[in-house]
Amino acid sequence: MSTAPALLSIGEPLIEFSRPHDGRTWLQSFGGDSQNVAIAAARQGVTAGCITCLGQDWMGEAFLDLWKAEGVDASHVGRHATAPTGVYFVTHGPAGHKFDYLRKNSAASLMTPEDLPAAYVAGARFLHLSAISQAISVSARKTCAAAIAMARSAGVKVSYDTNLRLRLWDLESARHTIDATIATCDIVLPSLDDSRQLTGLADPHAIADHYLRLGAPVVALKMSADGCLIATPDRRFRLPGHHVEAVDATGAGDTFDGCLLARLIAGDTLEAAARYANVGAALSTLGYGAVTAIPRAAGVRAGLARAENVG
Repeated sequence: MSTAPALLSIGEPLIEFSRPHDGRTWLQSFGGDSQNVAIAAARQGVTAGCITCLGQDWMGEAFLDLWKAEGVDASHVGRHATAPTGVYFVTHGPAGHKFDYLRKNSAASLMTPEDLPAAYVAGARFLHLSAISQAISVSARKTCAAAIAMARSAGVKVSYDTNLRLRLWDLESARHTIDATIATCDIVLPSLDDSRQLTGLADPHAIADHYLRLGAPVVALKMSADGCLIATPDRRFRLPGHHVEAVDATGAGDTFDGCLLARLIAGDTLEAAARYANVGAALSTLGYGAVTAIPRAAGVRAGLARAENVG
C-alpha cells in the first residue's frame, strides 16, 4: 500500500506580506498557489503533500513548521544550499489586490526533473500543478512536465490551474504551454479573467468549449463572485456565487481547487464537490492572506447548510 498522500501539489511556496486597507501594518503569512491548494485540501480532511524546494533560511523553516501544523506532508521537500525561499507582497486598491514579488532564482525555481520522487508521485491519487509552477523558470517547466508524465504513467489523475502571471512570461509563451498542458490533464481549473486573456473569448460557455476541445475531460471555470461553470463533454452546470462580505480574494481560487479535489477524493460527485468548493472559496475571502482564511471542513459545511436554508 502506498504511503503517499492522496493529493500532491508541485510548485513554489512564497512567504507572504499582506498590507490591509488601512495601510499601517504588514501581516506576514504564507502563499504560493500550489501549497495553498495542499493546505486547503488538508483542511477538508484529505491527505496532502508538497513537492518543492525551499531555501536554507528562516522562511524555509517557517514553511516546514506550517506544513507540520497543517498535516501537509513535506517528506520529499528539498532544501537548496544557497538559493532563497521566494517572497511576495499584497497591497489593496480600487482595482482589487496587487502582487509584487521577490522570487527570481528562488530555490523552487531551480528544481529539476531529477529532483522528482517517482514512487511518491505514483502513489498519489491526484497530482496538482499550475501555470505559475511552469512559468517561474525553464527548469521548473521541465520538472512539471516530467511530473505529469510520471503521474499519467502510474494512472494518477492530474489537475491543472491555468493561473496567469504575465510578469513571469509573455502571453504567447503562456498560451502555448498552457494549451499543450491542458491536453495532458484530467481536470482543468481556469479563472474567467485569466481565460479571457488566454483565449480571446468573453463568454464563459465559449471558454469552456475551448478547453474541452483542447482535450480537458473536466473544466471547472471559476468566476469569482459569480460562482463557477462546470463542463464536461457530456454535460455542464453553473453554480451561482455564495454571497459573503469579502475583504481579500487572495488565494480564493486555490481554495476552490483544494476543496474540489478533496471532495472528489472523498467520493463526492462532480456537482457536489463543486458546490462545496464554491462555498469554500467564498469563505476564504473573509480574512486577509492566502492561507489564514482558508476554511476548514466544519466551516464549509456550515456555509453549505446556510445556503440551502436560504435557498
